[in-house]
Amino acid sequence: MLHQLDLFGGEPLQHPEKKSAREKKDKPIQVSPPSSAPQPPANIEETITAVEEPKESTYVDAAFIQVPDDEVLFSKLYYPISDVAKMFNVNISLIRFWEKEFDILKPRKNRKGDRLFRPEDVKNLKLIYFLLKEKRYTIEGAKSFLKKGKKVNEQFETIELLKNIKSMLLELKAGLS
Repeated sequence: MLHQLDLFGGEPLQHPEKKSAREKKDKPIQVSPPSSAPQPPANIEETITAVEEPKESTYVDAAFIQVPDDEVLFSKLYYPISDVAKMFNVNISLIRFWEKEFDILKPRKNRKGDRLFRPEDVKNLKLIYFLLKEKRYTIEGAKSFLKKGKKVNEQFETIELLKNIKSMLLELKAGLS
């Protein structure tokens, strides 16, 4: 005999053997309320005030980038792909994919085939990361945006400068509290 599990806490139902349609119509179906139904809160105002405000979702990814300043970045000639992936907090495969898709990325390769990124390549990756992750451009949109050239770099540098100022002001605000 087949048994059906009742997901709402009742006893398992047993399927009767094949019955005619008339017998099925005669018996009403009984549904029992769940035994552990969630109770509404006693005071809804307390629940509403306990909810946190949403965080900035637009620049959430920007907080995870750990690219050093230009002075530190240009202190080394080459960075291995693993270090670059850690800077951007992404997988190595994503860096390789971006290398294939964007012509401005041309890392050098040693005899073994390991990719070595120059500081200029890291700065280009930072621009690509900004377009794809923060501005939410598609690959094709980012490619066409990069073809515009000089205007793009000026705009990106201005945004980076404003982000640095914002973080400095937030640190000052936290210090005052």
